[in-house]
Amino acid sequence: MADQLSHPTQVSLALNGNGKHERQFLPRPQQPKNYLSPLGEKIFLDRYAWKDGSKKSLAVGDTVIVCVDEVTRQREIGVVETLDRQANKVLVRLRDDTTKEVRVEHVDKPLETTPEQTMARLARGIAAVETEAKRGEWEEKFQWLLEDWKFVPGGRIWAGAGTDQNLTFYNCYVVPSPKDSRGGIVSTLSRMMEIMSRGGGVGINVSSLRPRYGYVKGVNGRSSGAVSWGGLYSFVTGLIEQGGSRRGALMLIVNDWHPDVLEFINSKREMGKITNANISVGISDGFMEAVKADADWNLVFPDTSVEGYDEIWEGDLEKWVAEGRPVIRHRTVKARDMWRQIIESAWASAEPGLWFRERSNKMSNSWYFNPLICTNPCGEQPLPGFSVCNLGALNLAAFAKDGDVDWQTLGQSVRYAVRFLDNVIDATPYFFEENAQQQLNERRVGLGVMGLAELLIRCGLRYGSAEGNAFLDQLFRFITSEAYRASSDYALEKGSFSHFDAEKFLQSGFMQAMPKDVRSKVREQGIRNVTLLTVAPTGTTGTMVGTSTGIEPYYYWSYFRTSRLGTHEEVVDVVREWREAHPGEKLPDYFVTAMDLAPEDHVRVQAAVQRWVDSSISKTCNTPNSYTVEQTAELYELMYETGCKGGTIYRDGSRDEQVLNLKKDEEQDESKPAETATFGVPAAPAAKEVSPAKRPPTVYADHKRPRPRRLKGTTYFVHTPVGKAFVTVNRNGDDHPFEVFANVGKVGSEGAAMSEAIGRLISLVLRLPSDISPSERLEMVVEQMEGIGGSRSIGFGVNRVASLPDALAQVLREDLEQHRDEEAAILMGVAEPEPKQLELMSTLLSDLCPECGHSTFVRIEGCKKCYSCGHSEC
Repeated sequence: MADQLSHPTQVSLALNGNGKHERQFLPRPQQPKNYLSPLGEKIFLDRYAWKDGSKKSLAVGDTVIVCVDEVTRQREIGVVETLDRQANKVLVRLRDDTTKEVRVEHVDKPLETTPEQTMARLARGIAAVETEAKRGEWEEKFQWLLEDWKFVPGGRIWAGAGTDQNLTFYNCYVVPSPKDSRGGIVSTLSRMMEIMSRGGGVGINVSSLRPRYGYVKGVNGRSSGAVSWGGLYSFVTGLIEQGGSRRGALMLIVNDWHPDVLEFINSKREMGKITNANISVGISDGFMEAVKADADWNLVFPDTSVEGYDEIWEGDLEKWVAEGRPVIRHRTVKARDMWRQIIESAWASAEPGLWFRERSNKMSNSWYFNPLICTNPCGEQPLPGFSVCNLGALNLAAFAKDGDVDWQTLGQSVRYAVRFLDNVIDATPYFFEENAQQQLNERRVGLGVMGLAELLIRCGLRYGSAEGNAFLDQLFRFITSEAYRASSDYALEKGSFSHFDAEKFLQSGFMQAMPKDVRSKVREQGIRNVTLLTVAPTGTTGTMVGTSTGIEPYYYWSYFRTSRLGTHEEVVDVVREWREAHPGEKLPDYFVTAMDLAPEDHVRVQAAVQRWVDSSISKTCNTPNSYTVEQTAELYELMYETGCKGGTIYRDGSRDEQVLNLKKDEEQDESKPAETATFGVPAAPAAKEVSPAKRPPTVYADHKRPRPRRLKGTTYFVHTPVGKAFVTVNRNGDDHPFEVFANVGKVGSEGAAMSEAIGRLISLVLRLPSDISPSERLEMVVEQMEGIGGSRSIGFGVNRVASLPDALAQVLREDLEQHRDEEAAILMGVAEPEPKQLELMSTLLSDLCPECGHSTFVRIEGCKKCYSCGHSEC
């Protein structure tokens, strides 16, 4: 097989045993060069076109990006019609032929208005580091590579390459584990803030910090523990989020041997502990073996009284033990009990993820000189301390040809893309000297992909099928082999990375599985880059070029977008093309979305690709809401057994569920005013009685009816277009509605904020003094909210829910009718009627996008992206 793959022209899609591909396929349509959809054009102009930051050149007739809604920050394309510098106003005609007058600071002027202009800048900027003799040749080759979206660099490269701006081209950073001291913790915090302020995502392994209650000799005190300091890093990440246009991105990891690991595992289930970071547990092979054997597992930490501890200890326990230094056993647990806690937390909140750190290091090409200590925030890039990696993606859909792959063009694109990304290392500015030294010594690059799901459809292959996975093995073996051959050839021309040692490099787990001809080439010629492949999130760039992102399946085939002209349905291009070519026909079985797949299909696709990726993969394994804890455990075990380096499982809607856990020592004292919580939404404290004599003649909102110490209520569960809702209606002793609590989504999300606000306003209406009865007031509220339409509805017929307010109105209507039925039953002396069941069916649940406000913000690629505007958290 290795010989067959020695050259791209010798590869064929042999699926039937005779080399002939007979399945039905969907050809790629002929489109204008570098085509962008309206949404793609907006993303391009807004995010990646070079802009006049000073706006000094802004003039009538210029194409601009204008903020049309200061609340949602929705941005649209328009043309300047009038400009009044003195009044600081600009009138813009938008693409929908309406006009919008805004302040000058609310428009951005792109200096590039076509992809060709930006591609030329990138090609020129990245080729500039070549020798003068080769500069023109490679500028032309890079231009070819970028055209028609064959290769799509990471967003940082788009924004900075070829400009005079001092912007980093890197997305992925890992800083060394903090030194176990106040100074070390603060130093790491400072580095983290600097990187995030420049747009980089940061990974920190906090296992180097002594456990909770650990003795601190210098101050004769006790440590607050690794998790609390991780909470500090998380808190500051949230501050950076508030200060910039995009939130800081942080990954926190604690290794499986650390005494605080159990607290860390459950930290996302305790409100306010770690809220602005992704978390993963660093898992060793030894721990997985202990789980299988139902063995004990020791939680340990180095003896901090060892002479020179402060200078020696860097967080590498294996190295500490190998050098004969003592450790202290803080606790012994059953490995299976700890594994169960990981699984239960992941089932409930999609975190922690797992990083199989020992496997990653065994497979790593840098195993012999620089161990991997953490991953970047989305998990696709395990890195040593101070290491960085630049990113770019091959658009696999661009290579679909007659139900097969244009292997010749793909192979050439791989080789040019490796050169492009290697040049980025020399073209980018560095703001930490440690990053510069590390990267120039390693030359890590992250060549990834997008459009895999689209390619499979165009080849007539079902995502996740055995046939499809066999094709993936062939495809990624080809890409990786070509990348390694290219890097080896470039090493012959420019030199290998400085730490290259042929014998040790070829001993890595990854290189041992590579084809013989590739290994021989590396042994003879060396290699330019220590790693070459990674599958990073491509949420924004993938949406820009109009294809599926990363190696993920499509999330859904259609969704609703709201513009200034109303709401309309968007359909994924491959589905629209199929329906136009086959009117009235049902979609073939190889058209599958993320939730059509068995969860095991997600894992097996990840494993098939991971075999040929020397770094790692950012991917979310989607499971239905009904998935059990036991099934989640089996899925994580399947990840380990099939060779994945880590993974994240997201149970549909799990983050919408707020579980109320009251410890016995926190239960209410009967003698104290009640301060209850309903599904994560705190109730107002009991109001104090106000003497009538002291009341002013005017009735204000803060003079609402006092809240009794005890109230009875009913909690309803209902699906809404923005997530699962829990609605509680509390009634007083006279059985009048008194207050309403509504909770949608995770705490801190837009859905949670809106639902809480609606609940508070309804409660205020019910508690204000009035001659109108509370039930009549609630009836009026229902009439106002019923039928309000949003950007997306769910359900059909009587079960249709048009929006979050409409869903709440339906619940409140049911509560009113229920109590009317009960009153009638009591008056008639008959048994209490059966309570009605409100069953509103939902499809996939989405959150509200923080950028555009549409209900199309989904969790995918280990990240979150918006299908309406292309906004991505990564």
